[in-house]
Amino acid sequence: MAEDDNSIVSGETQGQEEKQAEFPLRPQTLKEYLGQNRVKKEMAVYIKAAKKRDEALDHVLLYGPPGLGKTTLAFVIANELGVHLKSTSGPAIEKAGDLVALLTDLDPGDILFIDEIHRLAKPIEEVLYSAMEDYYVDIVIGEGQTTHAVHVPLPPFTLVGATTLAGQLSAPLRGRFGIVEHLQYYTVEELEKIISRSSKVFNIQIDPQAAHELARRSRGTPRVANRLLRRVRDFAQVKGEEIISFKTTTDSLRQLQVDDEGLDQTDRKILRVIIEKYHGGPVGIRTLAANTGEDVETIQSLYEPYLMQNGFLLMTPRGRMVTEKAYSHLGLPLPNK
Repeated sequence: MAEDDNSIVSGETQGQEEKQAEFPLRPQTLKEYLGQNRVKKEMAVYIKAAKKRDEALDHVLLYGPPGLGKTTLAFVIANELGVHLKSTSGPAIEKAGDLVALLTDLDPGDILFIDEIHRLAKPIEEVLYSAMEDYYVDIVIGEGQTTHAVHVPLPPFTLVGATTLAGQLSAPLRGRFGIVEHLQYYTVEELEKIISRSSKVFNIQIDPQAAHELARRSRGTPRVANRLLRRVRDFAQVKGEEIISFKTTTDSLRQLQVDDEGLDQTDRKILRVIIEKYHGGPVGIRTLAANTGEDVETIQSLYEPYLMQNGFLLMTPRGRMVTEKAYSHLGLPLPNK
């Protein structure tokens, strides 16, 4: 996925340094997990029922825009069940043998978490069908006349799949998930609580007004809120502030080019391209990707959902179109009708 050094929200795939920074922020239980109340209530029931029956939890599909806590929720589910979790991603599983090795290493009730599950290769996906339904895989070994199938039984396990693009999952794979949960953008109030909790982990205080402003510009996304908090903390500490002030927060966000609506440089670039090169649209996604230097999946999963949710972008049968709100936000005149 394309990265933009000036984009505070770019990068669905995180680097090792950022993963390490986020680890202390991750809640361990459903009670500690802030937001997504409907999903939490439902998962609490399913987990309790599975434990009462002493069975593996049904397979779980978590979908929604990046940064909403799908990976965190998978770890929380494992903690609540008292089982181990093995984590991988769709692109990391290159051949059937890789998947079989992961599956056979599980203990009964364990969780296999596959991030970006929509990016599994078709032959790998097909191996999952029997594994998910009947807890076995058939693998072919040998070459030529020595080729033969080996039946490999598996322990009862739970597959937790996460995706930003649920529409790209095949129907046979999606149909094998018994629990399907859609994670929604967070409210400002929920993000304020997350920022407050994170600031305690970072061992720094933040003014309530500053926390509100940070939450308001975090695109409804905890990952963005925590990224912005870390950057604002840097500015505050260099200034010698013991408590992150509202002024330092707004000054920092201005320097980071995060505007009042939470849009960053890439968001504004997408809108400007549609307006300035295509008269507001419609424009196809591949054309838009070529003109912005971002790949199609990045635009679809990272930028479009927020721009559409907040009324800057419309999806039409002929392509993407900007709204009057986009013209107004960018300070551009509306085209003559």
